[in-house]
Amino acid sequence: MELNIDGLSVYYEIYDTGIPIVMIHGFGPDHRILKGCLEPIFKSKKGYKRIYFDLPGMGKTKIANWIHNADDMLDLILKFIQKVIPEQKYLIIGESYGTYLASGLIKKKSHDILGVCFISPVIISDRSKRTLPDFYPIVMEPEFLSQLSIRDAKEFKGMYVIQTKKVWKRFKEDVESGLTLADEQFLSKFSNEGYSFSFDRDLFNQKFEKPSLFIMGRQDGVVGYHNTYNVIENYPRASFIVLDKAAHDVQIEQESIFNPLINEWLERVK
Repeated sequence: MELNIDGLSVYYEIYDTGIPIVMIHGFGPDHRILKGCLEPIFKSKKGYKRIYFDLPGMGKTKIANWIHNADDMLDLILKFIQKVIPEQKYLIIGESYGTYLASGLIKKKSHDILGVCFISPVIISDRSKRTLPDFYPIVMEPEFLSQLSIRDAKEFKGMYVIQTKKVWKRFKEDVESGLTLADEQFLSKFSNEGYSFSFDRDLFNQKFEKPSLFIMGRQDGVVGYHNTYNVIENYPRASFIVLDKAAHDVQIEQESIFNPLINEWLERVK
């Protein structure tokens, strides 16, 4: 489905009815990076209205001449939510840069939000100031890796510490499928000129006292995990989980632990 917001057609998908959950994906992929890991969980759950959408310049949502920075992106999300679930309270599940945008929602509309789940969260928007752990392979399938092209092998090995055929398949379905649709020119300009909120310094200066969950990869060389603990006191109802054998796409590499964590968070929200 598509929804017109100030002249921009935003692509979105909605599944089932119940408590709304707004899914906000990261920078580059599209909604499938969350749909791929979350829909298997919700297949056995009733009472949740899952709302997936593509951010501008990603997936099937094009760009608009009024979107220049994170403030504009947040304004779009606020208008999208108001149109899709007007005057309703909702949950948020964010991934990577989607968690940064979700933090903006908490800053602006915390009274409407019932709980948040942050996957590989962006706490420090300035990439040069992030504290990052060492990234190195932990599990490898040499025979499978030898079958990849030089380009594919380089990309895959640079993103995952579990380098197996199973993880590769999920990468192709959930991540690369969206990356191939991204507007690289727009994303490059946005990344260099508008990635941070104008109120970035004040983003985490208030408490959010609803059930929350932070899931991070111990080997995440993109956003890391260290900086997340700088905000722990502002989330008194949050679980902070750092998983070994996981890089940035922790939901893919540690699926067997990720799924129960989401279920436990949903129980706390109840």
